Amino acid sequence: MAGRFLWHVTRKLTLAATATGGGVAAVAIATSDDPATALKLSTAVPIRLARLSVTAATIAFDYEYSLWGLPEGSIERSKVKHEVHIRSARKLEELCFKNGGIYIKLGQHIGQLEYLVPQEYVQRMRESLLNKCPVSSYNQVCEVVKTELGGMPDEIFSEFDSVPIASASLAQVHVARTHDGQKVAVKVQHAHMTDTAATDYATVELIVNTLHRIFPTFDYRWLIDEVRETLPKELDFLLEAKNSVKCMDNFRKLSPHIADYVYAPRVYWNLSTSKLLTMEFIDGIQVNDVKKIQSFGMQPNDVAKIVSQAFAEMMFKHGFVHCDPHAANLLIRPLPSGKRSILGKVKPQMVLLDHGMYKELDLPTRTNYAALWKALIFADAHGIKENSMKLGAGEDLYALFAGILTMRPWNRVIDPSVDHLALQGDDSDRSELQMYASQYFFQISELLRRLPRVILLMLKTNDCLRSINSSLLKGSSLETFLIIGRVSSEAVIETHLLQNKSSLRRISLWLEELLLEVRLLGMHIALWLLHLRKALPS
Repeated sequence: MAGRFLWHVTRKLTLAATATGGGVAAVAIATSDDPATALKLSTAVPIRLARLSVTAATIAFDYEYSLWGLPEGSIERSKVKHEVHIRSARKLEELCFKNGGIYIKLGQHIGQLEYLVPQEYVQRMRESLLNKCPVSSYNQVCEVVKTELGGMPDEIFSEFDSVPIASASLAQVHVARTHDGQKVAVKVQHAHMTDTAATDYATVELIVNTLHRIFPTFDYRWLIDEVRETLPKELDFLLEAKNSVKCMDNFRKLSPHIADYVYAPRVYWNLSTSKLLTMEFIDGIQVNDVKKIQSFGMQPNDVAKIVSQAFAEMMFKHGFVHCDPHAANLLIRPLPSGKRSILGKVKPQMVLLDHGMYKELDLPTRTNYAALWKALIFADAHGIKENSMKLGAGEDLYALFAGILTMRPWNRVIDPSVDHLALQGDDSDRSELQMYASQYFFQISELLRRLPRVILLMLKTNDCLRSINSSLLKGSSLETFLIIGRVSSEAVIETHLLQNKSSLRRISLWLEELLLEVRLLGMHIALWLLHLRKALPS
């Protein structure tokens, strides 16, 4: 019976995937101007389809067969489910590595879904897919460089290192030197990425939809929708370059007080195309490398504050947000000006890399999101409910939305104590998170279906930033929450001022600003007392 079930699922998935993916592939092959590329696609596409179909079917079968007859909530079922999670995560990782491209991107998304995906998947995807992506051969790199810039790497550049210093899902980076002696980083898109993307997307979409029909509890269609929208933009490196310029312009114009502490590498436009991007080479430290950061005289707490403030400004004031801030995309270096703090500490500067995934928040969404975070920081239950509902969570799921944003249960979210949102970053936090993820799986899935896709990417960004904070501080810093409280509150006040500039409204907002300063001062004093109490012997 089990064998027939596996055969039925595998056959159904394979036939459907081959029909859909094969149709898309046939169009790509038929319209290709390059016979060699067409031949490669005609060979590679069926293999990729087969891998996906077999992997999806075997994972689905493993869950159905292994858990068959085991009572829900029993110790034995929990043990077996853990083992199936490990096996399935390994199979998914293997599929991602073999197929590459969009599959790596999906695996990275899964690695950020702590509140929805079992920890076994999260851990596996994070450990393997952020820093160990497949690498294109040097011949493939030469092929892309020649096609895009009209010559081989050693002709276009005076030096070009054949070994990449980094590889990601869509591209890899090589160190080079221009003919005028400038050291640069050359981001080269993996060969034939755009050729296979349409087929890969269509096939993955079909597999997810088919699995949802067979197993209704499996519903990740919203993730596929997100990839459909973002992938074409990420594959356009000229758009990425424009995003980096716009991001820096926003800091200079809208957040000049921290503009010196945020940087994006300069783009060499004459050596850049939609598939190849040449940028200024930056020698920095990965944001989660605490020991190296400290070796340069910088403090992890200062780094955490810069990261938190920069992204709070982007989310709540700029409305133009870098949505892929995992550790490999944030570098830290001493402030180039050499400026130090009053106590003589080295000040850090954050360097933003990989500007392919940005989201724009329109004014109402940005204002509601800022107001929601303001309410979360100040434990305002009414404000949390009101603004969660405005963002689409609904009256029944607003508390769950608050829990996902903060990774805290509702009773802690509305606790008036200054450390009510603090995470310790230990095993108890992770265990509690996984317990809630399992207990409220269906409600979380429904919430993610309701929320606008731009908010889904804010959740992903939030998760990345939380992970960085945890690496830097072994938990979360209360000071970073105060920064978020200040920036979100200022953004709400600024929006209200734009909407109504009357004298009476100005006075009202001035009083609101004054109240904000008083509240923040009170929280800073409470925080100082909390630190003092912890420092004193018991």
